[in-house]
Amino acid sequence: MKELMGLINIEHEHDFLEELTYFRCGAAAPFAGRYRLIDFTLSNMVNSGVDEVAVFTNHKYRSIMDHLSTGADWELARRHGGIFILPPDWNDPSDISKGDLRHFHNNRDYFHRSTAEHVVISGSQFLANMKYERAFERHLETDADVTCITVPVENVLPEHSPQLRINEDENGWVTGFSNDPENKNVFSNVYIIKKDLLLKLVDQCIAYHKDHFFMDGIKDNLPDLAIQSFHYSGYAMFINSVESFYRNNMSLLEPDHFKSLFFKNHYVRTKTSNEPPVKYKEDASVSSSMLANGCVIEGEVQDSVLFRGVNVAKNATIKNSVIMQRCKVEEGAYLENVILDKDVHVSSGQKLIGSKEKPFIAAKRQRI
Repeated sequence: MKELMGLINIEHEHDFLEELTYFRCGAAAPFAGRYRLIDFTLSNMVNSGVDEVAVFTNHKYRSIMDHLSTGADWELARRHGGIFILPPDWNDPSDISKGDLRHFHNNRDYFHRSTAEHVVISGSQFLANMKYERAFERHLETDADVTCITVPVENVLPEHSPQLRINEDENGWVTGFSNDPENKNVFSNVYIIKKDLLLKLVDQCIAYHKDHFFMDGIKDNLPDLAIQSFHYSGYAMFINSVESFYRNNMSLLEPDHFKSLFFKNHYVRTKTSNEPPVKYKEDASVSSSMLANGCVIEGEVQDSVLFRGVNVAKNATIKNSVIMQRCKVEEGAYLENVILDKDVHVSSGQKLIGSKEKPFIAAKRQRI
């Protein structure tokens, strides 16, 4: 879609995964065995025909720069368009902007040089496998200033609490934003906006010393804007806490959930890694689990998600756990309701037990 450019704005997503965001921003957190949270948003944009995407990031961005690199794995290594990773670069001495408005102000060239007339903006905490074409068609048909993508939820979960709810009339026009827990029309933090309006609202917000583009520029200007709501009814999840991260990883062990997220529409793209298949040794026992390439299993794995290169020694047991890249679990260790970040080494005979509501977490590169 040449008329639509993309922006992934993760300025306000600060350390929401506790130990898992000690060394990375939340958008770069590993998920589902081989992906990062940002992969879902970026894949949705690319698979919708958006061929120029910027990423606004402000802290701990080394990991995300390494992951995205040139954008080749998302077909964004282009001479025209492509991916633009835009860390903070505040060189204008007259600049009075703050919050994510500093990104908009200091990266105006990204918007000016594009011929697209509309921008799709998203964070990284909403995970779904969707295309934006229908939402964009609705945006154009109604001549809306802004179109917000919402998710009608039947079962309200803890991760829905921080999300805005949207009130609308019978024609889909937004009449209000709230945090009313009784309202099950949850805002996904994905929206489409006219580019000229975006730049105008940025200037307006800066002039009044605001610091949050959506809240101050769109939400607070609702009476003056024509805002549409577009309902997405497919499988979706929000990852905004350790509890939601753990539970949604575990939910993908159910085949229907896994297929709904990864195979209903199009492939979710990620950085490729050439590793050998999983190696199951003679004493290995694996059930109801998801294992990525490069794992070597000699012990027992039940109801768990193992990322690339995990090594589970003989007589070691892993249950209901998320074990990230290159972790090593030595002989006789026992792990239950545990999240191990990358390169954690669990020594022989150690016992680590958390709960499903509060899993035990080991930060990156620890030896236990």
